[in-house]
Amino acid sequence: MPRRLVLILTLTCAVGVGNIYFPQAIVPLIAAGLHESPDAGALVVTATQIGYTLGIFLLVPLGDRLPNRAFLVTLLSVTAAGLLLAGCAPGLSVLVAAGVVIGATTVSAQIVGPPAAGLVAAEHRATMMGTLLSGSIGGMLLARTFSGALGEGLGWRTPYLVAAAVVALLAVALARALPETEPTSRQAYPALLAEPLRLLRAEPELRRSCLYQATVFAGFSAVWTCLTLLLTGPAYHLGAQAVGLLALVGAATMVCTPLAGRLVDRRGSDPVTLICLLGVLVSAAVLVPGGRGGAWGLAALVAGTLLLDVAMQCGMVANQARVFALRPDARSRLNTAYMTCAYLGGSAGSWLGVRVYGRAGWRGVCALVALLAAVALARHCVAPYRRRPAAADRRSLTR
Repeated sequence: MPRRLVLILTLTCAVGVGNIYFPQAIVPLIAAGLHESPDAGALVVTATQIGYTLGIFLLVPLGDRLPNRAFLVTLLSVTAAGLLLAGCAPGLSVLVAAGVVIGATTVSAQIVGPPAAGLVAAEHRATMMGTLLSGSIGGMLLARTFSGALGEGLGWRTPYLVAAAVVALLAVALARALPETEPTSRQAYPALLAEPLRLLRAEPELRRSCLYQATVFAGFSAVWTCLTLLLTGPAYHLGAQAVGLLALVGAATMVCTPLAGRLVDRRGSDPVTLICLLGVLVSAAVLVPGGRGGAWGLAALVAGTLLLDVAMQCGMVANQARVFALRPDARSRLNTAYMTCAYLGGSAGSWLGVRVYGRAGWRGVCALVALLAAVALARHCVAPYRRRPAAADRRSLTR
């Protein structure tokens, strides 16, 4: 694949994910600018996230039904229009409605992956997934800084207007650079929506990958949800902005995910998955001293969250490579099933983490992470034995 196209696709992932996160940094500015309470201003963030969830379920499966170039360009164009509307919104209700549109159509990062996997040779597929994921991570980390700086200097509308221009430019670039592909499915739309559930029932390797990512992402979400409570509590007495600064350690994953992709291409998904699950277990142990406070406790939090971030994101590369290899004709629907399970796991992890923290403190959260990783690791250890009968059945059918 030409490097120019790889760059454009990576930027598309970065901007698509960034559109979900950049409103978080300007909620106080939005509330003040529209003369609303901070709680009311936070509805913009909630609306964007709800829209994104709807987009994954309702739009991502269409990646198998529609020509990818036209579909992506159309989505980016609607996203740009939604961002422009948000930047010119006269009141909160219009801004919230625009947020739903932005969230629903900025699923480009989830739609780019399947066609990108089909444009490269199988032995380079995981490397491509790692590169695209590094773009998504960069967009997630830098979006808040980008919008905060622009919002403070030029007002809350400016990040929306600048993002609209960037998305429009990306739409033009993709229209020129992305080759046209033929749809891999002719199913009706209702059948497409039901297909991810059917694939979950029919594909054991998809279920296995979903379990790995759901459990690890649940632990990841539990840690990051409870970090604010820990850092602002009596152990550290820090401000909430300390969590944002700590999150910047995750920038290292932008370098690690392409390397993980190359390792998957050379060794396969299972060895990388094993390393990542063991990494999550080790991170749980490293994080335990973080509950004590002080300089050594903060160092433990930095090291533990960095290891957890790297293990979670590199594990995602291995899982997506395994999933995309199953059915080349159904990659968008497979990705819908996979990402839905991952986000459900993350939501459950946040909910569990807060409750465990309230009853057992930081050590309880670390134990929860270790338990979730152990569940995935136990499933991974029996995976080779579960696959053998299926392989034997296939051989018997060919005789």
